[in-house]
Amino acid sequence: MSLEVFVLGTSGMQPLPGRFLTSAMVRREGELFLFDCGEGTQVSLKMLNLHWKRINRIFISHMHADHVTGLPGLLMLSSQVDRSEPLYIYGPEKLKDYIDANRRLLDMYINYEIKFVKTEPGIVLETDQYSVEAVPLLHTKPCMGYVMKEKDRPGEFNVEKAKELNIPCGPMWGRLQKGQDIELEDGTVVHPEQVLGPQRHGVKFSYITDTMYMGHIARHVQDSDLLLCEGMFSRDLSQDANEKKHMTSTQAAMIARDSNSKKLGLIHYSPRYTDKELQILKEEACEVFENTVLCKDRYSFVLNNPD
Repeated sequence: MSLEVFVLGTSGMQPLPGRFLTSAMVRREGELFLFDCGEGTQVSLKMLNLHWKRINRIFISHMHADHVTGLPGLLMLSSQVDRSEPLYIYGPEKLKDYIDANRRLLDMYINYEIKFVKTEPGIVLETDQYSVEAVPLLHTKPCMGYVMKEKDRPGEFNVEKAKELNIPCGPMWGRLQKGQDIELEDGTVVHPEQVLGPQRHGVKFSYITDTMYMGHIARHVQDSDLLLCEGMFSRDLSQDANEKKHMTSTQAAMIARDSNSKKLGLIHYSPRYTDKELQILKEEACEVFENTVLCKDRYSFVLNNPD
């Protein structure tokens, strides 16, 4: 399986020309998952031709304006089509108050069900194919990061091996591929590992923003195929970062290094930096973790597992 990750906005605090507020989208098997919804999210969705109608789940990190101001417009936009399935929104308790207040004060027409899920540390969504975990962060408001992990799948089915074992083509092959033992007519029991290759690992995407540096983050995002992480300040402003409970790009790189992540994507930049000045954030991060990308709005990544 694979995940596509779209960086919709990279600015923190203030939208800038060409740099919208923080947001990211994951596409998996036709499903769309939105992480934060800053101002400008709809514009990037339109520019990327992403089908916002398929957004079924939105994960909000915390209740600061630069992460939620795009939400009311997106909710109203979703009412422009006939929608039968509910929209799940995950976030802190005050997020529900924010949504309800906007619906009331703006007299929003919403023709679908909104299901709010208050986030607590731990697994907030689990299916038979993937899970999403909320990671506690330390900011000026209660804040969560999110980790999306595909579950491991059985190895590839070896047809030749199955034939050698005289397993008839049909339901028995399917049961073995699901990890179930089978019994042949002569009483021989065949175990899945006899006809399956090595287990295929799922891909992992982590989204961490608006937090001061904490060592435990690396444990939660361990072995991420892509770690999108705030790198708001350069190293010379580390004291400012600490006081405002944000991170430098160097600290983001430390998390990527310590978690054995494959790639780091920097996001959530301070508006004090021009596009040219942002290069210092990448340069400082690369000193610690070489495979660092200085994300720009509408960058995209395809996460494939070689298995």
